[in-house]
Amino acid sequence: MNLYLMRHANAGLNRPNPLLDCKRGLIKEGKEQCMLMARVLSALKVQVDVIVSSPLKRALQTAQFVGTELGYDSKVEISSALEPVAEYADFQDLLAKYSDREGVLVVGHNPSLFQFLGKLVTGNGGANLRMRKGAVARIDLDRHPPQLQWLIDPRMVRSIYASVAKNSRPKTSRK
Repeated sequence: MNLYLMRHANAGLNRPNPLLDCKRGLIKEGKEQCMLMARVLSALKVQVDVIVSSPLKRALQTAQFVGTELGYDSKVEISSALEPVAEYADFQDLLAKYSDREGVLVVGHNPSLFQFLGKLVTGNGGANLRMRKGAVARIDLDRHPPQLQWLIDPRMVRSIYASVAKNSRPKTSRK
């Protein structure tokens, strides 16, 4: 299975009240991050059979935006195993549930998401991997131990896109 771990896109500042924070949606920059990352995933020919999201609004919106751009036409599934305070055992149960799938995109939160990523690729969580908002990691779960194939974040994509867009035409001399 190819597992795509995605951190939710930018939803602005945290709210002190946890009940209100759960309802915090994406801001304009977050929606742009979703579209940008979905284009990158599409260019990389990512195929997903199922998209699973944390129940928090910002993660669900991220999953829906990216899913729409990828042409995913099924319903985004919800799992508490992707909440910010989720336990690794719950995440493993989630992976087992979808083990028959070829490509699975999960959308969640830090700190749990980058901890899950570290535990997957090292077995003990010794990896210190940073996942910015909107970042996506691809892990090949068919390898033992699972292997991190790539980790892409929106800042890197924007930077590459900007440099390619500026220098896409070769310069010609004018004599």
